[in-house]
Amino acid sequence: MNHGPASLFLLAATAVWGQIPTIYIAGDSTASNVERRGWGDSFGAYFDSSKVTVANRARAGRSSRTFLTEGLWDKLAVELKPGDFVLLQFGHNDGGPLDTGRARGSLPGLGEETREITMPDGKTELVHTFGWYMRKFIADTRAKGATPIVLSLTVRNIWKDGKVERGSGNFSRWAAEIAKAEKLAFMDVTNIVADQYERLGEENVKPLFSTDHTHTSPEGADRNAAAVIAGWKATLPAGWLSSKGTAVAVYRAPIVLPEPANSKLPSLFLIGDSTVRNGRGDGAGGQWGWGEPLVKLFDADKLNVVNRAVGGLSSRTYFTSRYWETTLALLKPGDFVIMQFGHNDNGPLDDKARARGTLPGVGDEAKEIDNPITGQHEVVHSYGWYLSQFIAAARAKGAIPVVATLVPRKTWKDGKIVRASASHAKWALEVAASEHVALLDLNELIARKYEALGPEKVDALFADEHTHTSWAGAELNAATVVEALGDSPVTKFLKGKK
Repeated sequence: MNHGPASLFLLAATAVWGQIPTIYIAGDSTASNVERRGWGDSFGAYFDSSKVTVANRARAGRSSRTFLTEGLWDKLAVELKPGDFVLLQFGHNDGGPLDTGRARGSLPGLGEETREITMPDGKTELVHTFGWYMRKFIADTRAKGATPIVLSLTVRNIWKDGKVERGSGNFSRWAAEIAKAEKLAFMDVTNIVADQYERLGEENVKPLFSTDHTHTSPEGADRNAAAVIAGWKATLPAGWLSSKGTAVAVYRAPIVLPEPANSKLPSLFLIGDSTVRNGRGDGAGGQWGWGEPLVKLFDADKLNVVNRAVGGLSSRTYFTSRYWETTLALLKPGDFVIMQFGHNDNGPLDDKARARGTLPGVGDEAKEIDNPITGQHEVVHSYGWYLSQFIAAARAKGAIPVVATLVPRKTWKDGKIVRASASHAKWALEVAASEHVALLDLNELIARKYEALGPEKVDALFADEHTHTSWAGAELNAATVVEALGDSPVTKFLKGKK
């Protein structure tokens, strides 16, 4: 019988050993703390104990170095069997002194440097880098047929200017680099938790900690445990989670968005969904948003075109995410912002998969929900309300906002492209009129072009059934954006303009 890697994994985990797999946790007091509780103490509740065992071997006060030198790692490693997992999370204590006080620090970095030190008890020790200790744990785990996973640090309750600290020192970054170099799964606990904290706000985070800024309360520990599940869930073996674990939403890492290439130049920022910037703006699957070819139409020596649209988002989820916050921070007087939303605004308000819908219309209606994605209480507003927030915030930074109606889909009816003229296109027009900003009616202008071309030629402009354009389709849409801008101040930066 020919067994693939998955089959071999199951054979090793069950047929050879006859035991269910174990998830081991190796870390410090943020994972195991009898007095104040660590996330590893709550972790087992997220799994079906008939399918997998959770063994929390983290020990308070330990660094990667002392977890090894005190024999804690050897005790864990001897129990490992094929099919097990080891979650490795160190760093909070690795920045301490090497040979004074608790003498638990490791050398900084990932290299092979060593330093011989004399301990307070007179014994000598060869101290290695943080990376060396982590690599040893990884190698030992692999040698036993088990799977190591690297975690970044939990987040301390330290704030500055409304932002929570993301990682103690460089340890989270080093953890990510180790995982990449070793071709391992990496769970970015730091950013998963920090994103949650910043949505909650500083005052609401305080009850999640005990008497200091590092160690969590029981509620805080459970949140951190859920964050680990969120980071791992997409690749966890099927059936391992309990009902509590199943209820945790998969964490989707924020997409890294471009910034102005030359901060001295004015910038045209684009915000929107996948019809403006699909995926990572690299044409994956042949799908392109109109923002990518638009860049090529402007003179880069005179204007930055910065496409910060994000696929899958609505006006609401762009506004509530860090994407708008970080985009707003880049704006300066004289910049421009084109906003195009609508394709995802008609979804459900509070479903477990997306929870991205907005209320219809442009009014001040609002609805309170418990968001299953963020786990937070949220007040959801109308589509028009969110557009107005973008406009007001851009103006406050001295930038010029421009509203665009959503590009049409390739949906035909009676020989005509179906418009959104009774919904999001109409509402965008109403917001632009009430806020006295320029409107680019792409929904209507592009629909007319599609109708002039006819169905057969329009088919070549799309890379999927009806929503995402090919490069040719994106070029047509970008050209329409320029046409719609007319004599707007931004068009003086087009290539070939004197």
